[in-house]
Amino acid sequence: MPKFKRILLKLSGEVLAGEQHHGIDFATVRDFAGNLAMIRNAGFELSIVIGGGNMIRGRDALNYGIDRVSIDGIGMLGTVMNALAVKSALEVAGVPAQVLSAVGMYPIAELYNRERAKNLLSSGHVVIFGAGTGHPFFSTDTAAALRASELGLDCVIKGTKVNGIYTKDPAKFPDAEFLPRLTYSEAIARNIEVMDTAAFAICRENKIPVWVMSIQDSDWVKNIVEGADIGTIVKED
Repeated sequence: MPKFKRILLKLSGEVLAGEQHHGIDFATVRDFAGNLAMIRNAGFELSIVIGGGNMIRGRDALNYGIDRVSIDGIGMLGTVMNALAVKSALEVAGVPAQVLSAVGMYPIAELYNRERAKNLLSSGHVVIFGAGTGHPFFSTDTAAALRASELGLDCVIKGTKVNGIYTKDPAKFPDAEFLPRLTYSEAIARNIEVMDTAAFAICRENKIPVWVMSIQDSDWVKNIVEGADIGTIVKED
């Protein structure tokens, strides 16, 4: 496994909810920020995209007749709330951090700017991208792939509940086959749901590997720092 140094970590909002499974649990955020600090302090340029699923579940809202554009707008706000929580916890841990939002939210968060993001990363800040792409109908997975491509990063790391990509859900199907390596085209053709098709396509076009791993593994930080041969890598053949 190559040792990626300039990485974007893509996570679901649920990682911040703790045992309450909804909203933000600040004890969980504190512990999570401590893990992020260890990655950054090991010499990595670290950026993050966090989803908003702990704030709103879009599918549930659709059942009540709320239109998709409104739901996605609420979701964007949720991602910024998550980003601000992580930023504050990182600063408490002694790590400089900044939130860059795809939607103007001054003075709560800076508006995303590519050169500003590059300068922050090179100066040792952890950069947390909020509000997705700034547009409805695009997932935070797509936002992660877009930001990684714009900044020329080494890798998108997708943190999940399972230790990589399988042929089907291993929690439901004991015969699910683990796939340690995939090309982008294979991931798209198989309709791998760990990331959406648009995200895989952007990474394919810009030759950015996607490393899918479990962040429930107690060694997940060590695995990133050491470039451990675990999880699934999606890249060119």
